[in-house]
Amino acid sequence: MSEDTQARNRWFAIVATRLAATAGAVLGLLLLARATDWPTKVLGVAIVLAALYMMAVVPRALAHRWRSR
Repeated sequence: MSEDTQARNRWFAIVATRLAATAGAVLGLLLLARATDWPTKVLGVAIVLAALYMMAVVPRALAHRWRSR
């Protein structure tokens, strides 16, 4: 595998991680908006917070791990 192909695949992995986190945040917001009882609202908030954490930390960790020397 050439360096260009490997870099492209890594970039796609980082973008896919960001998209998955965004989808999770939207799912959590939908759950939070449609919830009628408080345990479901707590679950929605937890999903949103986990997705925001994933959006902030995981792509940066992948970029750090794959940084060329």
